[in-house]
Amino acid sequence: MRCMDELLRLYAVTDRAWTGKQTLAQQVECALRGGVTLVQLREKKMERDAFLAEAKEIHALCRRYGVPLIINDDVELALACGADGVHVGQSDMRAGDVRARVGKGMIVGVTAKTVGQALAAQDEGADYLGSGAVFGTSTKADAKPMSLETLRSICKAVDIPVVAIGGVNRQNLPQLAGTGVSGAAIVSGIFAAQDIERECRALRALTERIAQKG
Repeated sequence: MRCMDELLRLYAVTDRAWTGKQTLAQQVECALRGGVTLVQLREKKMERDAFLAEAKEIHALCRRYGVPLIINDDVELALACGADGVHVGQSDMRAGDVRARVGKGMIVGVTAKTVGQALAAQDEGADYLGSGAVFGTSTKADAKPMSLETLRSICKAVDIPVVAIGGVNRQNLPQLAGTGVSGAAIVSGIFAAQDIERECRALRALTERIAQKG
């Protein structure tokens, strides 16, 4: 799973809360230029046809940079737009059902907040886990903070790579060293930055160091 491990170094998760001067596609391209290794498109309130059109646009953009696109939650939309994978939470479709629907060719990511959830997701065919919220988060009101010790336990329990998520930014990212994570999934730490490309370059350098120490 070395290839998947490297894809998780700097995982950009979109949030249109910070669009304004730039469109979401423009922000994503800045992140791609800055060195993100994986992009997750997350839209909770967009009408389906608009979401599909946006997903196709972002997917084409990601392809130009050779970076996979993951769709959050929506398995059918991921298939419809030809995305490279899908990420599901504990309240969404089970990993085994997702794998049965998408086949072996797509990446399947699963949110895991406990060792039990992590082991279950691995057994059901997940390619990677997203674990957190390690530093709290402003994007999910119901997300409970996860201790670094729990994160470390999850990483030790599974053979598939784990990415840390939840309030990760350039200031606190070094604290992930030694936990065993393959990288960080970042929302506002990327998309709220004034210079997204420059911020991603700095974050990518940090995640490479974390991976070496993990």
